[in-house]
Amino acid sequence: MGTQTVYDAEEVMFRGRSNRTRKVFVLTALLILTCFCACRPRQAKKVFVTTDMEGVGGVFSRELQCIPFESPRFEEARKLLTGEVNAAVDGLIEGGATEVVVWDGHDGSRTLSTLDIHPRARLLAGLPISSTIELDSTYNAVIFIGQHAMAGAEKGVLSHSYSSDGIEGISINGKAVGEIGARTMLAGTFGIPVVMLSGDTAACQEIRQLVPQVECAEVKSGASRTAAFSLSQTAARALIREKARRAMDRLPEFKPYPVSGPAEVKVKLTPKAAASKVAEGVALPDDRSWVYRGKDIVEAWLKFSSF
Repeated sequence: MGTQTVYDAEEVMFRGRSNRTRKVFVLTALLILTCFCACRPRQAKKVFVTTDMEGVGGVFSRELQCIPFESPRFEEARKLLTGEVNAAVDGLIEGGATEVVVWDGHDGSRTLSTLDIHPRARLLAGLPISSTIELDSTYNAVIFIGQHAMAGAEKGVLSHSYSSDGIEGISINGKAVGEIGARTMLAGTFGIPVVMLSGDTAACQEIRQLVPQVECAEVKSGASRTAAFSLSQTAARALIREKARRAMDRLPEFKPYPVSGPAEVKVKLTPKAAASKVAEGVALPDDRSWVYRGKDIVEAWLKFSSF
């Protein structure tokens, strides 16, 4: 009995040591796995944010709000835009963006400031920049903030296509476009998808014609071209933040807009547009239309203007 008791005690001690060894092994393995996952670099997700002012919630008048340092309510509009931009950056980062570049795309690139832009974003401001707005294939996504619809859009608030006074309409290979369409196609040439837009109802309808699954933050709807029903600033920011986050969560679902082959850009001027010098080789099908052709969309467009 005494010998058996000793054996039993030794067996219990052995089993205890064995259990402790297994626990130490499991804990060590978990620790190594945790360190490995933590040390692995996150997949880079670089986002280009193109901004404008006419599509911002609460903005409805060019003369009153949109002319830098001249409009009496410009500073208010600038703050509204900045708030929407920063809300978008918050959402992008929450969704996994590792780098965000914000382009000040309104009226000569003189609206946004590093004084109050999101600390996790870099601001592209000033002129000149490249004719393709500094886009390149290192970006993983493009989004629009404060974007207006193209010229002629029904109840599009402050809708226009690059020039409010000079351009009545633009088409690429027969498809009507404004800034939304042209820049979505430009992004497509670099293999970059457009994943999100904030603006009015007309702008959201326009982008969905190109990217049906796009995330849209509809911050206002037009009563006319110069009147709108707008969300409060707080509600607009919350909506933009959520849509930007969802766009990043869904990033694998998006594909670049396909653009290939020869392109034709047709620009129709407004009746009051002043006569301008036409580049050599531009076709003139009538007294108000210019046609530019190239081997691809970039070549054709750059004969007309920068993006």
